[in-house]
Amino acid sequence: MRENPLVLHVLGARPNFVKAAPVVRALGELGMRQGIIHTGQHYDALMSDVFFADLGLPEPVANLGVGSGTHARQTAALLVGLEEVVLEQDPDLVVVYGDVNSTLAAILVCAKLGVRTAHVEAGLRSFDRGMPEEVNRIVTDSLSDLLFATSPDALSHLAAEGVPASKVHLVGNPMIDSLFAALPSLDPAPVVERLGLPERYAVATLHRPANVDTPEAARELVSAVLEVSRQLPLVVPIHPRGRTRLAEAGLVDGPSVKVVDPLGYVDFLSLVRGAALVVTDSGGVQEETTMLGVPCLTVRPNTERPVTITHGTNRLVTPALLPAAAEKALSDGATTPSGELPPLWDGAAGPRIARVIAAWLKGDNLSPASQGARSE
Repeated sequence: MRENPLVLHVLGARPNFVKAAPVVRALGELGMRQGIIHTGQHYDALMSDVFFADLGLPEPVANLGVGSGTHARQTAALLVGLEEVVLEQDPDLVVVYGDVNSTLAAILVCAKLGVRTAHVEAGLRSFDRGMPEEVNRIVTDSLSDLLFATSPDALSHLAAEGVPASKVHLVGNPMIDSLFAALPSLDPAPVVERLGLPERYAVATLHRPANVDTPEAARELVSAVLEVSRQLPLVVPIHPRGRTRLAEAGLVDGPSVKVVDPLGYVDFLSLVRGAALVVTDSGGVQEETTMLGVPCLTVRPNTERPVTITHGTNRLVTPALLPAAAEKALSDGATTPSGELPPLWDGAAGPRIARVIAAWLKGDNLSPASQGARSE
C-alpha cells in the first residue's frame, strides 16, 4: 500500500452528495488524500451543483456529464467514463453510495480492474427485484470489499446473503450527519415566502419508475395527490425523471398544487421541516422526516428502510389509500418518532466510516459488524 493512499468517491445523484459529505469531511480531517468523481447522472445545477455548495463538497476531479437515459444507456455510458477516470486516477479505494446506476457502474468497473471498493448504505433490501435500485444494491454488496451498514436490519440481510462479517461495519447513517449539521440553517419561513405558500402546507416528491413511468400509474398517483391537495395546499419539487409524465397526468392543473423546480439541500429540508405532511417515494426523505418528526406517507408497496416505520414517522400507502391516510395524519397533527431513534443515527457516522477506512487501508485488523457499534 502506498504511503499516502488515494480514496475516490463516486457520486451520481442528490442523495449520494448528502451521504458523502460527512465521509469526505471526516477523511479530510484524518489527512486522507481523496477526490470526487461526479458522474453527472443528475446533470443540471439544481440537481447537483447547488448540493456541492450547500454541503461544502470540494470540486470534483472529474465530471462525466452522463445525464439521463434508459438504464442500459446510462449504465453503459457510466462504465466507459468511469473506467477511464479510475485508470487515470489509480485510487487505492473507491467509495460508492446508495443504489443508483452510477453506484452499480463503479462497482463493476472496479471489480474488473481489481480496485478495492467500499459501499456506504450497504445491506438495505426491499425484496422487490422489480425495483432497479434493488438489483443495484444486491450486485454492489456482493462485489464490495468494505460494507457500511446504516441499520441493524441491514446486517441481517448481508449475513443471510453470506457476506463475511469481517467486511461489514454498523456505522449509522451519514445522511443524518448532514441533517444535523444543517439544522441551524433550516428555516422554513424564507422558502415558504419565496414560493408563495400558506402557513400550513404539504410537500410531495415523486419519481420512482413504478409510480411515474407508465401513463396509467402516473394518472392513478396524480389523482390521489390532487385529492390530498384538496385537504391542504401541496408543493411539489418535480424531479426531471417524472416531470413530463406527471404533467401529462394533470398534476400541474390542480388549483391547490404548486409545482416548482428542484430545490437545493438546505431549501428543501427547510420546506420539509415546516410541512404538516410529506408524501414521497424517496428513500432519503423517509429518513429525514423520521429525524424531523414530520408525518411521512410513502407511496410504495415496500421500503428498504423499515427502520423509518418501526422507529420513525413513516407509513407505506397505496395511491388508493393515500387521501384517507393523509386526512388521518393531518388530524393527528405534529408527531415525534415512536420510541427510540435508530441506533447510531447520532450525527457521527462520517467519522466512524473514516476511521474504518483509514485503519483498513493501513492493514489493521478490524472488529466484525456485531461489535461495530461499540468499537468503531
